[in-house]
Amino acid sequence: MAETLAATPPPTVRIPADHARRLALRAQGLLGSPDRRSGAQGVLRQLGAVQLDTISVLARSHELVPYARLGAVGRRPVEQAYWGAGTAFEYWSHAACVLPIEEWPLFAFRRRAYRSKGRVWGHPVSPEAYAAVIDKLRAEGPLTSTALGGAKRTSEWWDWSDTKIAVERALAFGDVVVTERRGWKRVYDLAERAVPGELFGQDPTDAACLARLVARAGAALGVATRADLMDYHRLKGAQLDAALPESGLVPVEVEGWGAPAWADPAALAAEPRGRHRTTLLSPFDSLVWDRPRTERIFGMNHRLEAYTPKHKRVHGYFAMPLLTAGRLVGRVDPAREGSTLVARQVSLDAPKFVPALAEALREAAGWVGCSDVRVERLADESLRPELEKLLG
Repeated sequence: MAETLAATPPPTVRIPADHARRLALRAQGLLGSPDRRSGAQGVLRQLGAVQLDTISVLARSHELVPYARLGAVGRRPVEQAYWGAGTAFEYWSHAACVLPIEEWPLFAFRRRAYRSKGRVWGHPVSPEAYAAVIDKLRAEGPLTSTALGGAKRTSEWWDWSDTKIAVERALAFGDVVVTERRGWKRVYDLAERAVPGELFGQDPTDAACLARLVARAGAALGVATRADLMDYHRLKGAQLDAALPESGLVPVEVEGWGAPAWADPAALAAEPRGRHRTTLLSPFDSLVWDRPRTERIFGMNHRLEAYTPKHKRVHGYFAMPLLTAGRLVGRVDPAREGSTLVARQVSLDAPKFVPALAEALREAAGWVGCSDVRVERLADESLRPELEKLLG
């Protein structure tokens, strides 16, 4: 569908591409002094969604997101921000995400949609299995799917038991929530018990949900095209088009984007200035999770290659973009071997970014408890002497 809405007024604000880049960085918490007092919970609220994934290299992706913005934040504060009592919930947003608990009412539109289908991801389940899960949680409190009666029928990862299907269906419908993770296993509880009452009782219309979600996506992006806004919470085109006029976002024109864009008025009201972070980004970080947007803003065509056959990978299994001075200037594919952080594969756009690379590697090593850094494959080997001296 074209990036044009017939009812959209012509933009009155024209933004240079570099200004749009800085608006995006500030909106994502990567320009300006980090708010360490609000910590990981503040990062979650600012972004509105932190993607979850099973891959763990330096750390799991949901830990890398606050690290990129705050520096060496501890694992325990991150877990408390995501799964502390009444602070957040897991749900389907951009993908499987942790979301601020304040957004619980805003996903009522998606819970209703799942419920109207009567099944989740093609899995049917009996009313008896569903009722048994709810009754057991009500009687015994928070439980894993194993404790509920079994996660799988066989050893195959996809062969869910009726209990697992039932509890995931209850999660999609909003009857249960995930209250914590134990060894990466979800712990489920009744939503009526785990979600604060003032939020659990709200039931906004689909239109109200979508307008507020689009507004929050716009605030988290700073400036965005229609496709960007759709992608943030994986909305449909018709949903976005109906919500945009009520979102409060204003139409703008961004130099070189070639598509209509919208901006958060608060973002336009203040010049984006401040300190830039030098850091490695998870491929699932919301700054870069949208490939077309990443290429448009930063000129980097980046993709996760973890699921690409090894012989076809270009930048490595979990290549992390290197951010410095508000630019994406290279990639590092990291690993850990005991107390050594290993950069299995490194590429840089220019030799001038070697000091930033060394800074990012040293900080990441210290954060994960590594005392040494070893660089294996360097795309430009002429950079090795300076890099190893700086890593010293």
